[in-house]
Amino acid sequence: MNKNKSNFWKNRNVCVTGANGFLGSWLTRQLVQEGAKVVCLIRDCEPRSFLRATGTDSKITIVYGELENYPLIERLFNEYEIETCFHLAAQAIVTTANRFPISTFESNIRGTWNILEAARQNPQLKRLVVASSDKAYGAKEKMPYTEEATLEGTNPYDFSKTCTDLMAQMYFKSYGTPVAIARCGNLYGPGDINFDRIVPGTIRSLIQRTSPIIRSDGTYLRDYFYVQDGVNAFFRLAEEMDRIKGQAFNFGTELPTSVIDVVNQIIKVSGIKNISPKILSIAKGEIKVQYLSCSKARKILDWQPKFLLKDTLKNTYQWYQKYLRL
Repeated sequence: MNKNKSNFWKNRNVCVTGANGFLGSWLTRQLVQEGAKVVCLIRDCEPRSFLRATGTDSKITIVYGELENYPLIERLFNEYEIETCFHLAAQAIVTTANRFPISTFESNIRGTWNILEAARQNPQLKRLVVASSDKAYGAKEKMPYTEEATLEGTNPYDFSKTCTDLMAQMYFKSYGTPVAIARCGNLYGPGDINFDRIVPGTIRSLIQRTSPIIRSDGTYLRDYFYVQDGVNAFFRLAEEMDRIKGQAFNFGTELPTSVIDVVNQIIKVSGIKNISPKILSIAKGEIKVQYLSCSKARKILDWQPKFLLKDTLKNTYQWYQKYLRL
């Protein structure tokens, strides 16, 4: 966080959507630690979430409901006098989106326009940070993605993030809505209980002494982005909203890593011998190469990542060892 804004969040009324998700849990915990008054919109109670595991759920106001319920969002913003909103809630798993595109569109697209419209109607809301994704860019021949690249996601999840991103830009251009957009790489770290993802899925397999599963051929390249860096990036966007509203920023490490390399690094950290991944080569609807240029964030926000994959896998693995004993 910006050292000059160490008390920025104290006593501010902040809404977080999707607060029991992976990034949402971490961001909410940090807001509580910074002294914010946090109201969270949560669809389902997840008893094993990081939000609950850290005891953060007892320190916030929880409003249960769906993004698709516009009157609820409008009431939440108004009744709790929300000044800042972090919109993170979404159906975030690519394979789930491929199986059920309509429910993904309802939560990710309708949900986002509901948040944006409620923000437009509420003059007290001064900061809205919307979670887009590197997936919003779609497949490109030229890497890394820069913010100037067109957004053209074609599979259900990527398309939903393209729409999310473009709607946020439209609300700024048409109505002056104070919004900024975060396009992050593949988040990982303690607290991610979506075991369909490669890092937690691999760690769980190893703890259970089974071979990790790789759905692709293992060569797919991604930018693996530690969750605490993600929290810091979202904070920076909110803190600098007055001068960067309407803009999108890429956040990652700029160090693309293959899936097989990530899995092998986790196997090494585990210390388990004579085990290797099963490579299925059955992945469909996933882009083979994705990584980001973060030069804009460095120049305009004075932001850079503090954590690298090789330095964070050990503590991530150890967290899951404790968690999976619960």
